Amino acid sequence: MDFNFSEEHQMLRQMVKEFVDRELRPVADKHDKEEEIGRDIIEKIAAQGFLGANIPEAYGGSELGEIGFCMIAEEVGRVDSSLGTMMGAHGGIGTYGLVIDGTEEQKQKYLPRIAAGEMLAAFALTEPGAGSDAAAIKTRAERDGDDWILNGNKMWITNGGIADLFTVFAVTDPALGARGGVTAFLVERAFGGVTSGAKEKKMGIKGSDTRAVFFKDVRIPKENVLGQVGLGFVTAMKILDKGRLGLGAACLGAAKEALDLSIKHATTRVQFGKPIAEQQAIQFYLAEMATRIFAMEQMVYYTAWLGEQGQKITQPGSMVKLFCTENATWIINKAVQIHGGMGYSGEYPIERMFRDARICEIFEGTNEIQKLVIARNLLKDYSKELARV
Repeated sequence: MDFNFSEEHQMLRQMVKEFVDRELRPVADKHDKEEEIGRDIIEKIAAQGFLGANIPEAYGGSELGEIGFCMIAEEVGRVDSSLGTMMGAHGGIGTYGLVIDGTEEQKQKYLPRIAAGEMLAAFALTEPGAGSDAAAIKTRAERDGDDWILNGNKMWITNGGIADLFTVFAVTDPALGARGGVTAFLVERAFGGVTSGAKEKKMGIKGSDTRAVFFKDVRIPKENVLGQVGLGFVTAMKILDKGRLGLGAACLGAAKEALDLSIKHATTRVQFGKPIAEQQAIQFYLAEMATRIFAMEQMVYYTAWLGEQGQKITQPGSMVKLFCTENATWIINKAVQIHGGMGYSGEYPIERMFRDARICEIFEGTNEIQKLVIARNLLKDYSKELARV
């Protein structure tokens, strides 16, 4: 087995790292304190081709594959989770549906503008009464001639106040429920009837724009149905499979950054006449942090490789999401402990990273939901094995 990254991937990582250190690291704290990401930064990211990492070259994208996308998510995740969240919602879950289930006309119309950052994207599934129970959505779309009329509310929508294009999931046949009665739509803000609520006040990822989005009598042309009528829930699950992998990569980056900062602090902070890195307790923390990161990295990039081979990644994707988010939280928590009072101070990045990390166990499907997905797949596979006996 070859676990080496290709020369192209190594070059990509170096390019992303240099860009992140030069352009993103200096403004990460500003994004947190001002609770906003400037359009100028988004334009710089787009110019690098990072917003189109998942988009085929034929539609103006960079087509970097799962591994390339994870590398970008990892390096951005090291310095600015707010920006990483915005990028993941735009170039990840906000775009995946178009790439995997869009018609040729839809791809030609939207993907070049998304890749260029001219049109920002968002994924709109969650509702006030439908979080983990995504099948409980109430937003409705009803036929009106050749068009559809959309009404309903979505909440906790990343990029909700800045997105121009939403992948929206709505009930189109209440009698069929989630399996056959939900349809995905590509909804432009410019259609009219799309409004955003106030920006949410959050513990972390404050620079990321999170809002409720309201749809009132929005007229959607039939050409903007994404995938097949009634099979929107299937599209949503395919999108989330890939989104969880990207989140795992971002958590890997944050964990690596926390370890690097901890090593630097531990080797320079002197107590009892010697650097605290010489204390066994600190060495044990560093050792376990590094070990968990090693496991996270193998999971992320092996799953990315599976995706590039065309294999279904529902099960490993859920494992990545569960393992990487929980371990990133643990690692960053230990980094705070190693930094002591400095780790608790808002003057240092560890404090921001600690706040940012907490949401990762909640969005993109709570970790409790990931455990259900994993267990159900295990039991399903076991039942198939029994049937063969």
